[in-house]
Amino acid sequence: MAENRYRLYKTVALVGMMGAGKSAVGRHLAEVLQVPFLDSDEEIVTAANMPIAEIFARDGEDFFRARESEVIARLLKGQPGILSTGGGAFLSQANQKMISEHGVSVWLDGDLDLLWSRVRHKDTRPLLRTADPRKTLSEIYDRRVPEYARADLAVRADPSYSIADMAAQVVKTLLTRPDVLKKGG
Repeated sequence: MAENRYRLYKTVALVGMMGAGKSAVGRHLAEVLQVPFLDSDEEIVTAANMPIAEIFARDGEDFFRARESEVIARLLKGQPGILSTGGGAFLSQANQKMISEHGVSVWLDGDLDLLWSRVRHKDTRPLLRTADPRKTLSEIYDRRVPEYARADLAVRADPSYSIADMAAQVVKTLLTRPDVLKKGG
């Protein structure tokens, strides 16, 4: 195995809208940093043995958000890694505080057109199951951006970036915080 070029001291929680690239960029970032990749949505799906859309339909959003907070708290206690959070996870001030105390939040900041281009053909987004999903996405975006802006760090998602490019931008941003990431093993 190649020598690790980086040392991660805190879990990096990727936050942002659906379609911002939290899972794809997070997986690549974890490979680059040679740390575990964790996904709070996947953990919830595994524990509940059902898709998120079904949890929303059966138990409601409040129930889901409570489980999400529990999962994030558990994952932040493990060894440092990359944590992809659900799009609504960072709306909770308790989650914001918990992530900043035990890790670092990084907002993957994509504009509305980029996000729409990535989510419009997917039917796995329960919040977009509306008569006008583009309008719904815009409304969600407008409500959530002020909360995402409270993240510890932000990386702007450019439509021309590949997943590797975006991960490289996240690494560059994390290196501005020596309490989170340093070069060298």
